[in-house]
Amino acid sequence: MSALALKCVVDASVVIKFFVIESLSEQADALFAQLAQDPPARFYVPDLLFIECANILWKHVRRFGYSADRAQEDVADLRALALHSVSTADLIGDALPIALAHTISAYDACYVALAHHLSVPFVTADEALIRKLDGTIYNVQLLGNFAIPPS
Repeated sequence: MSALALKCVVDASVVIKFFVIESLSEQADALFAQLAQDPPARFYVPDLLFIECANILWKHVRRFGYSADRAQEDVADLRALALHSVSTADLIGDALPIALAHTISAYDACYVALAHHLSVPFVTADEALIRKLDGTIYNVQLLGNFAIPPS
């Protein structure tokens, strides 16, 4: 009997840690190692994730001396990841009410709506977002606490 593939929604705060070394990067590395498992993990993202990650890389280049060439390599590597992208146009109908009800950005609410629709956890490194959604119907988990199966 084969193992079940890990399925979750990941946001830019998690994905960027796979490229830029910072707090929780080891957990992000372990999570993304699941893409190479048999069966491979399935990570879902709203399509806005790609521009969010590019913007974070831009900030690292501008503010922290991160190499522009390295940022370009990271963007190419990001595009090559086996992420299952969903159009934000398909999510905004659910995202706006979530954003309004919980005083979170519509961007964050897209991730929440996607995870809720798929009945999978939403993994983030955004502790403030976790606090805002604590006690709600949404399965939002902090990267540092998310149970990652051993590789």
